[in-house]
Amino acid sequence: MPAAAIILAAGLGTRMRSRLPKAMHPLAGRPMINHLLATCEGVFERIVVVVGPDMAVLEGAVAPHATVVQAERLGTGHAARMAAPLLRDFAGDVAVLYADNPLIGEATIARLLARRQAGAGLALLAMRPTDPGRYGRVIAEADGRVRRIVEWADANAAERAIGLCNAGVVCAPAGDLFRWVDALGNANAKGEYYLTDIVAAADAEGRAVFAEEAAEAELAGANNRAELAVLEAAMQARLRAAAMEGGATLQAPETVFLAYDTRLGQDVTIGPNVVFGPGVTIDDNVEIRAFSHLEGCRVASGAIIGPFARLRPGSEIEAGAHVGNFVELKATRLGAGAKANHLAYLGDATVGAGANIGAGTITCNYDGYAKHRTEIGEGAFIGTDSALVAPVRIGARALVAAGSVITEDVPDDALAVARGRQEIRPGRGMTARKPAAKEKN
Repeated sequence: MPAAAIILAAGLGTRMRSRLPKAMHPLAGRPMINHLLATCEGVFERIVVVVGPDMAVLEGAVAPHATVVQAERLGTGHAARMAAPLLRDFAGDVAVLYADNPLIGEATIARLLARRQAGAGLALLAMRPTDPGRYGRVIAEADGRVRRIVEWADANAAERAIGLCNAGVVCAPAGDLFRWVDALGNANAKGEYYLTDIVAAADAEGRAVFAEEAAEAELAGANNRAELAVLEAAMQARLRAAAMEGGATLQAPETVFLAYDTRLGQDVTIGPNVVFGPGVTIDDNVEIRAFSHLEGCRVASGAIIGPFARLRPGSEIEAGAHVGNFVELKATRLGAGAKANHLAYLGDATVGAGANIGAGTITCNYDGYAKHRTEIGEGAFIGTDSALVAPVRIGARALVAAGSVITEDVPDDALAVARGRQEIRPGRGMTARKPAAKEKN
């Protein structure tokens, strides 16, 4: 049976203390909403996202999926009602999910749909958290049939003692869902239209309601920065486990931070305190040493990165190349076997295979208005403390003398020296500069 999803994402995230919509706060390098969308795209034929007013950044993030604006924030039931015009005629089941529950898995959603299609008039997700706190409580019979959900603010002491808690996600045939949502009232402590009240409506019609239980960690949400940090920790634990299962060695896993799309090959070794931003691909047999930061780059087999290296977007490190301590690359291709082992900045550059970049070398790629490229040929040797003023080309097997400032192209196999001439002035050392002794009175 076809299925569609409504994702509620209109929350301002007031407790986040942020101008950014709550759904846009990032986990592992991408917004929460996009984690959930990626999961939903594997399950649902159609997806509608309910956003708040003036959330253009959120609408852009969820494109090309349809969006609808909840102009007044009158509760979850009201938010789901906003999506009705886009899905009321949908011939299948509709599930309602929340943008701030980004860790929910595809298998769990599939179980929810299967539970609904196995005969439940309405299916929902529930959990048994270690600390039930202020979650709504699921009121069920001994046979598991759910009668209603009570929000914490409206629950009595006996109801608050129940351990089965509502995760918020529900699923029902489209026609039933929107009929129940349209009939919701707001006679409760908050004066809001609760989506959870459709459980009692379904039960009153004699429709069986059942809960599909899932792990607390998978259903956790984020309403403030502290809860966001908990989700980040859970996401990182998942990513680290997947990396190690795939054949990578993380020497101190708890100190390595991965992005949602980090790709690590087999026999990759990651040292302590390494951070991956989005867009990193690491081939087999690569070593990333401690305290390195990589983003938007590719590292080929056999390369060694770090310690204390930084690879910025657009960088490509070819097979067997070395990027050493306190070396930064940006939009630079370092050829096979090339080395930049110490204290260098290579920006907007192409470095040929086997070239050696001496300590203190920089490519002067920005003139205050535009970026320019530096080309360094195969087998070239750039001496220590050299400045290569782009646009400039250093030929294959060329040698740039230490301390040079290169402003013109250097031919293949040539030596370039561009520095002040050394002078020797005998007798003018420290002894000659020593002040005369003062006379004693």
